[in-house]
Amino acid sequence: MNNPKILVVDDESRMRKLIKDFLSTKNYEILEAENGQKALDIFSVNNDIKLVLLDVMMPVLDGWSALREIRKTSTVPVIMLTARGEERDELFGFDLGVDEYISKPFSFKILVARIEALFKRCYPDTEEIKEFDGIKIDPVAHVALLDGKDLELSMKEFDLLKYLTDNIGVALSREKILNAVWNYDYFGDSRTIDSHIKKLRKKLGKKGSHIETVRGLGYKFEL
Repeated sequence: MNNPKILVVDDESRMRKLIKDFLSTKNYEILEAENGQKALDIFSVNNDIKLVLLDVMMPVLDGWSALREIRKTSTVPVIMLTARGEERDELFGFDLGVDEYISKPFSFKILVARIEALFKRCYPDTEEIKEFDGIKIDPVAHVALLDGKDLELSMKEFDLLKYLTDNIGVALSREKILNAVWNYDYFGDSRTIDSHIKKLRKKLGKKGSHIETVRGLGYKFEL
């Protein structure tokens, strides 16, 4: 599943932006709504939304009411975001059809982990084996092959190759690659990307030419 679409519903614009900025680095396409009614309007015209992050306390229409309406027509996975932490609220949410529950404040790493786990549970075919000119990538087995032979990539080399091939033809800045593959908590610099690209190209041999340098920006995978 390429660039799954997630609807982020929260009345705090800063929170929406933080979530959007972080999830965008993980190849998710983000739609935003500032209240439950706006969320329903967006949801009604986007039948390819794969997950909803839904705040509870919002003006116009709260999260519980929006969830009730969503559940009348859809089983889309829903993660409730709330400042509340009381057990009865969580039980109430599960009764309405909540799939996961995250209390604010939360770690963005935990949010991503919950999303990925939910996707694997709800969309078992999310991680598809891909093949490009003899380069085969199996995300589930975490294995990359070149003409049938194991490339023997390190974890970061694999993640880097997968990120590049998830964005074929897209010029990716070093900063974007660093955030996507090494995450925001990495304290090194972009030179580590150049080093990993060099190793990847060497292991790919002639096929390494698919990884092109974009002068002054970064890299892209081109077929």
